[in-house]
Amino acid sequence: MAFIVSEEIEAYAKAHTTAPEPLLATLAEETRSTMSSPAMLTGTIEGRFLEFLVYATGARRVLEIGTFTGYSALSMAAALPADGTIDTCEIEPKHVEMARRYFADSPHGDKITIHVGPALETIAAIEGKLDLVFIDADKPNYDAYYEAVLPRLSRRGLIAIDNTLWSGKVLAPEDESTTAIAALNDKLAADERVVCVQLTVRDGITLVRRR
Repeated sequence: MAFIVSEEIEAYAKAHTTAPEPLLATLAEETRSTMSSPAMLTGTIEGRFLEFLVYATGARRVLEIGTFTGYSALSMAAALPADGTIDTCEIEPKHVEMARRYFADSPHGDKITIHVGPALETIAAIEGKLDLVFIDADKPNYDAYYEAVLPRLSRRGLIAIDNTLWSGKVLAPEDESTTAIAALNDKLAADERVVCVQLTVRDGITLVRRR
């Protein structure tokens, strides 16, 4: 994955970000050595960023769309209060197996529930308002996920959407995923229901709140 900033600046930022806990470092190492798409790993900078979002907003109810191997869920769970919860959606069995192993070894793992299956079905099945939603799954469905969770936000709830700069390819979309992301970016900027900000963190993260 080609990030938005140079590799040197990315490395500098990582070096000046609080290092992950040993369990997360081990998870990251195993992900990079065993998974076919290790670039999907959230990693140190974005993991800490998500943890800060939970901490700063006081979120108690989090929904994650796209678990992968569990790094982002564990990062967010660390900042949740003892009675806080994360519902995380994943469809790939090998990702679920690995995430569950690390959740079981974490003191925060009992805050996390994995839902295996299509995320839109999970969103429809869970109840209540959501304080933070992290969208990081199949790109062609990003708009559908956005529309499904927007009405579910709590009064001060946020949506964080990952990969919204897509290695810069959004400037000239060609494939299905890039076209879907670029279309959602345009929609968010014009959507009068929300206020958004697009950040050049890693591969682009857009934060959204309702007006």
